[in-house]
Amino acid sequence: MEELPKLLKGCPLFLVVLGSVLALMHFYVWKRTVKDTSQGRARRWLSAALVVLMLMLVAALVVPRTVGVPESRWIAWPGYLWFGVLVYLFLVLLALEPVRLVLRRWTRPAPPPTPTDAETADPEMAPAVDRRVFLARTAAVTAGAAAVGLTGFGAARALGPPDVLRVPVRLSRLAPAFDGFRIAVVSDIHLGPLLGRAHTERIVRMINEAQPDLVAVVGDLVDGTVEELGAAAEPLQDLVAPEGAFFVTGNHEYFVDDTPAWLRELERFGLDVLSNENTLLTRGGAGLHLAGVNDIAGESRSDPPDFDRALAGAGARGPTVLLAHQPIEVEKAADRGVDLQLSGHTHGGQMWPFHYAVELAQPTLAGLSRVGDTQLYVTRGAGFWGPPLRIGAPPDISVLTLRSGD
Repeated sequence: MEELPKLLKGCPLFLVVLGSVLALMHFYVWKRTVKDTSQGRARRWLSAALVVLMLMLVAALVVPRTVGVPESRWIAWPGYLWFGVLVYLFLVLLALEPVRLVLRRWTRPAPPPTPTDAETADPEMAPAVDRRVFLARTAAVTAGAAAVGLTGFGAARALGPPDVLRVPVRLSRLAPAFDGFRIAVVSDIHLGPLLGRAHTERIVRMINEAQPDLVAVVGDLVDGTVEELGAAAEPLQDLVAPEGAFFVTGNHEYFVDDTPAWLRELERFGLDVLSNENTLLTRGGAGLHLAGVNDIAGESRSDPPDFDRALAGAGARGPTVLLAHQPIEVEKAADRGVDLQLSGHTHGGQMWPFHYAVELAQPTLAGLSRVGDTQLYVTRGAGFWGPPLRIGAPPDISVLTLRSGD
C-alpha cells in the first residue's frame, strides 16, 4: 500500500492490476452479501449501491492526482473509508468460508414452498427463506458488523492523538556530556486529502510538550505540492528544540512533482534538511554526529541515497546517529559503523494483517532492534496512508533518551 502513489502515477500496467484486484474483491463481496442473500428489487438496489461504493473508491485513488488535494477531500473521505470496510468485509467473509462449506454439507435446500395467491400476483414477494439463504444472510450480517466495527475502531485510533513513547537507548561511545540527550522522532505524517493543518499542529504541540533536545522528522511528510499543502505544514516552524529540527526525505517526497520546492519550504520553516550530509553536535568538548540520507525513491529523481557522502568525517568524535526513512537501509549503515539509525516508513503495518506483508519487505516493523553493532529504531509514524485506519499499529511520536555505557 505504501508504494501506491508512485505506481498510480506512472504505471498503466499496475493500474490494470489494481483495478482487477478491486473488481474481484467487490465481486466476491457482492456474491456473498448481495446475490446469496437477496433477490428481485432488493438485489438490484443493493447491487447498484455496491457499484457506487466501488466508483467512490476508484475516485478517491485517482481524483487527488487529477484535480488537486484540496478539491478532492469530498470524495477522499467516503472513498477511503469504504476501502477500509471493503478490506475487512473481504477478509472476514474469507475467514467464514470454511464454516459456510461445513454448514452447506449439513444443510440441504428446503423444497420450494407453494406460492400464495399474493405471491403469484406479485413476483417480487419473496417466498419463505430456506435455510441456506438464512445462513448466507447470517454470514453477511456477521461480516458486515465485524467490518464496520473494525473500521470504526481503526478510524478512531488513526485520527486520535499519537502515543508518546519514551525509549531509552544505550550507546557505548556516547560521552557523559550527552547522557540523557532526548531525540523526538516523528515520521509518516502524511499531510494530504485526509490530514491537514490541525494534524500538524497537534503533532507539534505534543513534541514541544515532551521537551526534546532535538527533533528528527524522518520522511513522508506530504502527499501533495507546496501550493496545496504548504499551509498545512507551516506549524512545523513552531517546533522548539535547543539543537534544532532535522528532516530527511521519504519515498512520498519523491512522488510529488517538485521535491526541491518542498525542501526549500521546510528550510524556510526552520528545519535543517540533511540531504546525504551530516552535522556535528557538541557538548562540553564531546561530539555526536547526526547524519541523514535521501530515501531510496530518490533514485528516480537522480537524487539517490549516498552513504559515503552522508557519513564523511562522521564518528571520529563520538557516536553517529543516522536518519534514514526506510529501515532496510540499516544493512548499509551497519557496514559503515553507524551507532543508531532512526527510521519510519512501515507504519507498524498500519492495518492488521498487513503487518506480515511489511515484515517481508523490511527488517523490523517497529521499535528498537539491532543489526550487527548498529541499533535500529523504527517509529510507527504519526499519520496514515490510504484507509484512515490503524489496527494493531497505533500511531506514535517516539522520544529517545540516549544513555552512555553498554
